[in-house]
Amino acid sequence: MANGFGWIASFVFTLMLAASPAAAQIDFPKRPIHVILPYPAGGIVDIATRIVTDRLSGLWRQPFVVEAKPAGGGNVAWDQVSRAAPDGYTWTVIAPAIMANPRMYANLRWSDRSFTPVAAIAWAPSVLVVHPSVPVSTMAEFIDYVRARPGVLNWGNPGIGTSQHLNTAIFLTATKLDMLAVPYGGQPPAILDLRANRVQFNVSSIGLVTEHVVSGAVKALAVLGTARSPLLPNTPTVSEAGYPEINVVPWYGFAVPSGTPQPVVEKIAAGFQEVIKTVQVRELLQKQGLEPMQPMDLAELAKLYGEHTQKYANVIREAGIKRSD
Repeated sequence: MANGFGWIASFVFTLMLAASPAAAQIDFPKRPIHVILPYPAGGIVDIATRIVTDRLSGLWRQPFVVEAKPAGGGNVAWDQVSRAAPDGYTWTVIAPAIMANPRMYANLRWSDRSFTPVAAIAWAPSVLVVHPSVPVSTMAEFIDYVRARPGVLNWGNPGIGTSQHLNTAIFLTATKLDMLAVPYGGQPPAILDLRANRVQFNVSSIGLVTEHVVSGAVKALAVLGTARSPLLPNTPTVSEAGYPEINVVPWYGFAVPSGTPQPVVEKIAAGFQEVIKTVQVRELLQKQGLEPMQPMDLAELAKLYGEHTQKYANVIREAGIKRSD
């Protein structure tokens, strides 16, 4: 009798183990979710985050608390999230450029393996722009012009390790051009100095620079994007311009701490996949100059995350980009 009872107890326990992933998935979320941004409040990433989390909040009937912690090149936010409880209630925004930070900073406590990606929501196209005084209208003409004047032209660097910095490094490495980097604390002051001809070249987010292109204050040469931007439909992509090797397009997504239970990861990913399909969300993202992605499963997302992080890691190594803080 005792042996029979033990068999029953063991069987029930096995059933409970088998059912626990489904229960975890069904029970999540049960309380507010905290999203820690490695970007400034009020910027494009903050706005995009609120667009998708507002929709998820309605879907799951739970509030989201979005907190901006842009200090340390994003490292403060990622360090905090990497040490958070892996229960699905703390998220962060990821981008492949900054996820390459561990190759650039000497003393980080986190790595790209500290996180599990759960969503990629939008490509973030950039545009290669020059001051109107530069007598070129195409990428090829610009490359020839700079090559004939090594070290003469300046370019605006909005921050070490930003996608604009690393995409410029990819461009300069691939074309072997010599221009002087001028450091800035973000894109807006770099764009202002491009307008004033204190720098002659920038890689800038399309949403930030379109009005200046339309007004003629700066000239657009080519777009880093998967397709032409509806904001600048007459500007070719860098691939169309003949330089596909530099067309590494930044994107934004979300991640949770590694070790988060797989059913919770799958529930979050499924929520994002549903949200990103809605017309309203896609239109709101497009208004920010972003290019909404098609929903991805977790395998596709992991591949994208790994490939793009490695591309930026490669250029960090090749260009010798380092920071010690």
